Amino acid sequence: MSDGTDAGTGADTDDAFAAEVESARELLSGDDIEAIHVGVVRDGEVDTTFAQRTGDGSENEGLRALALLAAHVQLVAEEAGVSASTVAGDAATLAGQVERIPGSTDDLPEE
Repeated sequence: MSDGTDAGTGADTDDAFAAEVESARELLSGDDIEAIHVGVVRDGEVDTTFAQRTGDGSENEGLRALALLAAHVQLVAEEAGVSASTVAGDAATLAGQVERIPGSTDDLPEE
């Protein structure tokens, strides 16, 4: 995200970001949302949260969480231009190396 100080591109970047935020707000206003996963980055610090609605008991909670994770893996893969299996493998490797979820990129383990 730009802070608006880039010559010639700051306003365009800010407008695009504002459009993304508005789009997210519209998506969140729907009553048919089953789950959300949100990640916010500020000054290199990462905050994430997950929430889901369930009216059918706890038997499907794990499946819903996995479906949300799969959608997130696919999104990251598309953004990175790699296969979903590559992202999933890297995420599984990283998950095995961390004892807690990093709060910032500075907390990520060294390769």
